[in-house]
Amino acid sequence: MEPFKNLIGPATVVNAGHHLRRAWPTFDRKRFEAQAATGLEQLEFKARAMQLADALEATLPDDFHAACELLEASLAPPLAMDAQGEPLKLGEARDEHGIGGWALWAVGEFVARRGVADEAAARRGLACLHAVTQRFTAEFAIRPLIQRHPALAFDTLGQWVNDPSAHVRRLVSEGSRPRLPWGLRLQALVLDPAPTLPLLRALQDDPSSYVRRSVANHLNDIAKDHPDLVAGWVRDHLIDAPDARSALLRHASRGLIKAGHAPTLAAWGLGSGLQGEATLALTAKRAAVGGEIGLRVQLRSSARQPQSLVVDYAVHHVRANGSASPKVFKGWKLTLAPGEERTLEKRHSLKPVTTRTLYPGTHLIDLRVNGVALAEAAFELKP
Repeated sequence: MEPFKNLIGPATVVNAGHHLRRAWPTFDRKRFEAQAATGLEQLEFKARAMQLADALEATLPDDFHAACELLEASLAPPLAMDAQGEPLKLGEARDEHGIGGWALWAVGEFVARRGVADEAAARRGLACLHAVTQRFTAEFAIRPLIQRHPALAFDTLGQWVNDPSAHVRRLVSEGSRPRLPWGLRLQALVLDPAPTLPLLRALQDDPSSYVRRSVANHLNDIAKDHPDLVAGWVRDHLIDAPDARSALLRHASRGLIKAGHAPTLAAWGLGSGLQGEATLALTAKRAAVGGEIGLRVQLRSSARQPQSLVVDYAVHHVRANGSASPKVFKGWKLTLAPGEERTLEKRHSLKPVTTRTLYPGTHLIDLRVNGVALAEAAFELKP
């Protein structure tokens, strides 16, 4: 499989140089390509984008407004959307039409570096990112502008909620997420997400699923620091909610539901625990890193009414120091009829992932029904 980092390679540099020269005949293409390509193949992915941004800084006009005009003139056409409001071929370069795809990470980085200088630069930078995000994304580039010029940024985002482009409307939500993965953390919004709430309210019924998914992820971000706020949001906005909004709110609640947050469970009608019994059994007492282990859950209802249940499980992973850290995994969502007995089965992977190292030792698994731990079992993990 081709390494992911090769999405930014020598051909990316040549294409960018070609279209920058097309837009500005006196552009020093030779200098740009030499600086951008030197040692490129020895660099990892982000470092490649940053090297391209360095080359842009070295060769674009010192006048930031003129540089933005040049960049906008060199761009490929906006990415089209499908009937569900999802982008078609997101990230594809479309070399013959203009700069697109992953090269625009470097363009966004250039705008972020220069656009924080003062309010006039920020205003021009935001306008440039409005164009960039329609070809790729500007969710990382816009964050320094939000951090340094929040009043201007939020005034602009407030106008963009009505933009005809779903790419731009998504940027309103995605770019202002307080804890965007791999992005600059917006600590002021971690502490107080109030500036983004009117934006999310305006976008949660957006016709584009691309935009709505971002709103759900944004709310899930907020829930990590303000769970009661998001529980209240879900409770209030579930009233007479269309199906698309209900799905959005469910996705936004996923972390709180897995964590057994009582107000969120109550908002979804999951506030009461299981009336009946639950047992958990494992298919083996020992397993090896890289393998898997089977879970067998048995539920028995003693209720006279149907019960809506979310059944998850937490694996208490052993750490390097011998302590344990629980990680909740999604299991099943079901309705248990009065007096019903049901068996649920699942295979849990023990393959290492980039975000978690698996260490040998005794691993406890507890079964959680509507957020309440009702049963547990353990296995020994071997190297």
